[in-house]
Amino acid sequence: MEWSSTTLRMYRALAETGSFTAAAAALGYSQSAVSRQIAALERAAGERLVDRGPAGARLTAAGSVLLRHASAALDEVDRAERQLSGAAPSVVPVRLGVFTSVGPALLPETLALMRRRAPEVEVTTREGSTPALTRSVRAGTMNVAVISSRLPYRPPDDQEPPLELETLIEGDLLVAVPARGDLGLDGSVTVAELAGTPWIASPQTAGEPAMGVWPALPRRPAVRHVARDWLGKLTLVGSGHGVTTIPPYLVGLVPASVRLVRVADGDPVPGRVVMARLPGAATAATTALADCLREAAAGLPLA
Repeated sequence: MEWSSTTLRMYRALAETGSFTAAAAALGYSQSAVSRQIAALERAAGERLVDRGPAGARLTAAGSVLLRHASAALDEVDRAERQLSGAAPSVVPVRLGVFTSVGPALLPETLALMRRRAPEVEVTTREGSTPALTRSVRAGTMNVAVISSRLPYRPPDDQEPPLELETLIEGDLLVAVPARGDLGLDGSVTVAELAGTPWIASPQTAGEPAMGVWPALPRRPAVRHVARDWLGKLTLVGSGHGVTTIPPYLVGLVPASVRLVRVADGDPVPGRVVMARLPGAATAATTALADCLREAAAGLPLA
């Protein structure tokens, strides 16, 4: 069987995005061109590689096997291109994905540790949602991903082989309120108090729960503002324009204008920060990165 690197890149992009349209947009092709190339790849392989459905494209078991080999082959092609272009052969690239909220807390110390301990490793990072990062690890475009997990703490996907998962951080969700206000003066609030409060939420990502709003409110929350980044959300909270939920590992980044409080009644909302990797894919570089992630996570102040 003969496959071009272009076709394999289309296939990897499809696995990463879960969508023919998104894969085409990422690579600059038309959707029909990607669809034709994937169909040709399936004919050459003699196997159905992709299940197509209303929810998107999902690799079959045979497709997952091919993906692992395709990703390894493309990595070798990229390595050869870097060396031919004059890039230093001693540089070892490692790709790290993080879900949006944990990046500001975990990345600075992780990267500083890597610079000191493994200066030959070049770490590149990218933010994304947990489903997108999981697909990226499967596709081989991310070596390590830091993802979120909520009760009942299921694996992020049901594909084979199961990803290697390791909990880095665990803690209960908090609420950020204006420090100058009367809400939560004793360090806690009730669900009834929160029910009548304006909220500052994050844009909702497909496949992810709504972020920024307490999940057990008795009625539909009044979302007044939607902000993507934590600086924007916390600035709005500190200015008295609403409240938002916040994970415990961001306590060290909270400005003085914001007070963190717990919800006194109802069940706590626990969550985990989890490191995900393909089994058997560890290298010296990814092992060093995993060690630095563990150390950085262990050093974070938690509320």
